Amino acid sequence: MPDLWMPGAEKHDIGSHAATDAGPAKAIAHITWDKNATAAKPVDLVPFANLKAYFTGGGKGVAPHVLWDPFHGTFAQFLPANSRSFSVEDHTGGTRTNRAGSVVLQVEALFFPYCRVDGKVYAHLTDTPLKGWDSLHAWIKSWGVPDTWPMGVPNGFTSHRDEHTWETRAGWYGHGQVPENTHTDPGTWPAFPAPPKAAAGSSGSAPALQPFPGAAFFMSGSKPAIGKSSAIFTAMGKRLVVEGCGHYKVGPGPKLGQADVDSYQAFQRKCGFTGSAAKWPPGKTTWDRLQVPKVV
Repeated sequence: MPDLWMPGAEKHDIGSHAATDAGPAKAIAHITWDKNATAAKPVDLVPFANLKAYFTGGGKGVAPHVLWDPFHGTFAQFLPANSRSFSVEDHTGGTRTNRAGSVVLQVEALFFPYCRVDGKVYAHLTDTPLKGWDSLHAWIKSWGVPDTWPMGVPNGFTSHRDEHTWETRAGWYGHGQVPENTHTDPGTWPAFPAPPKAAAGSSGSAPALQPFPGAAFFMSGSKPAIGKSSAIFTAMGKRLVVEGCGHYKVGPGPKLGQADVDSYQAFQRKCGFTGSAAKWPPGKTTWDRLQVPKVV
């Protein structure tokens, strides 16, 4: 199972946990937008500590999962990943905006247009240093949220909403794309980190991939084949780490362990599978997507 609490984030559990619904895994991108500034009249950024105090105090009712400071790469988390959070409106009788997925991870970036930090003015979130984005992205990806924007990449403070898309498609959504809401943020959002390129072979072609060995290879009767040894498990584990799904304290290595099982299940969720379809053992579809190098 992926980490309920983002590694490296300050943990400030505000309680009031509640389960999400089954369905496509989602993330929602917000900015705090706690000041109204302009190019002619920029305003100093509100301190991270102020927002942290707000979301653990009087603002508990609108708290996200994670508050992210893109200037310093610091994070505070207020609810575990498998709970709904509170940063979007959820009207009675409508779609379940805070719960409509296996996870609905909400991130508030500490930012507003024309904020000023150390004398420099930033018009867009993507103008900031974006410190910590790779770590935040990897954690969210480990929960099965794919690198896609079903309603389009945010580009300006506009809204575009479709309830059917929201209910049926996994991926990232801007606050301005969530049904039952009127906000138009985040304006922009950082690009997904590029996957590493496969090393070229001596002939200049991509390396051969390990064929799917069949589901039975990974099982001992009805249970995972814990303790079985194969170089395939090492190669598989290394690819799971690259995909942001690794749950290894040591390794990966040739002996199949629970960390391999947890990591692969995280990858299957990342690929959009839910429920029993996301469970061990690996399937051919996700194995082919993982692109495990051929073991000699």
